[in-house]
Amino acid sequence: MFKTFSKDLGIDLGTANTLVYQKNKGIVVCEPSIVAIEQASGKIIAYGNEAKKMIGKTSKDILVIHPMREGVIANYEITVEMLKHYIKIAGERSGFIQNKQSVVICIPSGITGVEERSVVDAVKQAGAKKASLIAEPLAAGLGAGLPVFEATGNMVVDIGGGTTEVAVLSLGGIVTSMSVRKAGDSMDEALSLYIRNQYGMLIGLQSAEQLKIQLGCADFFFAHERMQVRGRDLLTGLPKTEEITGEDVVWAIEDIVQDIVDAVKLTLEKTPPELAADIIERGIVLVGGGALLKNLDQVISQAVGIPVWVAENPMECVAIGAGQSLEHTHFS
Repeated sequence: MFKTFSKDLGIDLGTANTLVYQKNKGIVVCEPSIVAIEQASGKIIAYGNEAKKMIGKTSKDILVIHPMREGVIANYEITVEMLKHYIKIAGERSGFIQNKQSVVICIPSGITGVEERSVVDAVKQAGAKKASLIAEPLAAGLGAGLPVFEATGNMVVDIGGGTTEVAVLSLGGIVTSMSVRKAGDSMDEALSLYIRNQYGMLIGLQSAEQLKIQLGCADFFFAHERMQVRGRDLLTGLPKTEEITGEDVVWAIEDIVQDIVDAVKLTLEKTPPELAADIIERGIVLVGGGALLKNLDQVISQAVGIPVWVAENPMECVAIGAGQSLEHTHFS
């Protein structure tokens, strides 16, 4: 079924980004999970990067929507249309004629049965012949090159846009896990609120995201950079520019970083001793966009006393793992 000419896909349908992996091609789509809609007609006028450019800049006639929220589908119809679009783009970029394919799609480990069925139905309605599910932490472990099908403990921390998934993997399954709805988007919101309170200035979430990318750090040791940010003065309503420091970013997101650390601690406390011994030897791997936050690996390592390392290409690990799972009969 999964020969070298297979066009089957692995999809990471994330809160922040949607990635599509095709066997023998790698990642063929990596776009924000965002669409822009013309309100009067209900027509989608832009997807992904083009829609993201419109955030905060549209007239009242255009609505920019995030159809995924905290790792699950928030707007079913829009999610279906977005999936159709990205599956079509994957076909065009891979040079094959689109037909019904088998798709493995990632889901958070903590979602309900109703939310699972919603994902399966959306993928099928988007054109898939068959939709199989794989938990995000397991896909992340596969994509990071961990021996998840062996009788050994592997710990993955997947920090995405809407959720952080912490899981211990062994023998192709999740032994124990924890999902917290604090991740990259929460950091953006916290930064926006902090600047409002400290500087009396309103900034958009895109500006907050740029601050996080440029200055983001998990502790004060590396927080030495500065960045000019433009927004609107709360008192006058006029445009305003402020210089934001790395220390500001650390203060703004410290509670979210602590929530992630606490989730790792709680998961380790529930881990069987034999697997805990493996994790001490192998370390903990960070994946997802949030893994790129400077010094986060060291902060977690110091808190739990276990080596922590960031996977190669952390943002792509989940999609790569979903695609690689096509080769395993467990997911076929």
